[in-house]
Amino acid sequence: MTRLDRWIAPRVAANAVPGAQRSAFRLLPTGMDAFVARAVLIELAERTLDLQYYIFHPDNAGSLIVERLIAAADRGVRVRVLLDDWGTLDKNDESVAGLDAHPNIDVRLFNPYTHRSGFQRFVELLTSFTRVNRRMHNKLFVADGIATIVGGRNIGEEYFSMGELDFQDVDVLGAGPIAADSAASFEAYWNSPFAVPIARLGKFAPDPAFFPTARARLRDRCEGLRASAYSQSLADSELARDLRADDLHVHWATASVIADPPEKLAQPVGIASDAYLGARISSYGQATRSDLLLVSPYFVPGTAGVEFLSDRRQEGVSVRVLTNSLAATDVWLVHAGYMKYRRPLLERGVRLFELRPEAVGATRARASKATIGSSRASLHGKTFVFDRTSVFIGSVNIDPRSLQQNTEIGVLVQSPELAAEVAALFDRWASPQASYEVTRGPNGGLHWTGGFTDEPKAGFWRALGAKLFSHFPIESLI
Repeated sequence: MTRLDRWIAPRVAANAVPGAQRSAFRLLPTGMDAFVARAVLIELAERTLDLQYYIFHPDNAGSLIVERLIAAADRGVRVRVLLDDWGTLDKNDESVAGLDAHPNIDVRLFNPYTHRSGFQRFVELLTSFTRVNRRMHNKLFVADGIATIVGGRNIGEEYFSMGELDFQDVDVLGAGPIAADSAASFEAYWNSPFAVPIARLGKFAPDPAFFPTARARLRDRCEGLRASAYSQSLADSELARDLRADDLHVHWATASVIADPPEKLAQPVGIASDAYLGARISSYGQATRSDLLLVSPYFVPGTAGVEFLSDRRQEGVSVRVLTNSLAATDVWLVHAGYMKYRRPLLERGVRLFELRPEAVGATRARASKATIGSSRASLHGKTFVFDRTSVFIGSVNIDPRSLQQNTEIGVLVQSPELAAEVAALFDRWASPQASYEVTRGPNGGLHWTGGFTDEPKAGFWRALGAKLFSHFPIESLI
């Protein structure tokens, strides 16, 4: 048994109930806690580390994670990293391939371009757009098959309160049987024909001679970060304090991993299947009887989504949706797809909230703005709370790209306590200090909190572009 096994297994046994497999869950609502959780699991792992991400930036946050992964591999841990090729791109190929040169580290790219750089890659995008437009949007971390992190965060500074852009995001740390489900999902993707070892991809096959030099540069970079204010903030994070006190507050609950099968990418876009995440999650939405909270940074519900939420309202369910304002979103083109649905949703009694770009610190217990240097917030978390009794935390947005084009993953937890934590997070994000509520004015127009009658603080050109593109049939692409 590994250290994680010895720590977790007795607690799982002590909290077991007849007829149900219960796992431990700890919400990770801040970038600090989310980074600490990953760093600690890497440090404690003795057998395996499996990482599956849409984006893995080679920035300061990514460098710190990679350094720890290499250290784990040095002590004999088998490390597997599965990255979506869209988030890797040719500029990172050499560094990713160098990581793969370690004998205990394997790297695969999901649905990769055949051509890795330059004009040929652009031609491949044009000639094979239907294929390369299908992406693996999953975010998953599994340590020793007994601990897992699932949620909305990729690997990069903006996901861990480390950069100029501060994504308001959420993950959940799970331990126990839920980790086995996570590991099974990872295996399905790792062994799928879409997952290609990077060594097979042309000139970027790993060069063993490259690794020692790259590792020395990485070590020097990380040494310079250890004395930073950010590192001190990590040590002072709520999760770090709880770990030092051996007082890790968790919720014990039954749960299930819900993930698209990788074979989804082999099927035509729009094909319905009960095996897909969207269909499985919608059944929980249909079963709500009192309260439905939806957080989706990219929210393009379409006509079907409007009718779905309208049906919930007709059944007496309170429905609140939080998404990005045009000023806060990092992908303004998505807002062009969303804006046409605001009025129909409001007419049906759905309440809409849009995160303000100045909502840095909307999550609790994070370091100060002065310490981190963040200047702009953007919503990135994806959570759904059903009747305050169960909660879904994952990678999926309510938009055509997530539901039809991409593969996605998340965990559904049957826990009123965890649902209450996520609902409280929703309330903080949707508060007047952090968000605008969009309402209908007496003349039929839209109003935003604070007296705004048009996209607040978005600027002339961004607002003009969104309005212009809202008239184009772009929903299937965003």
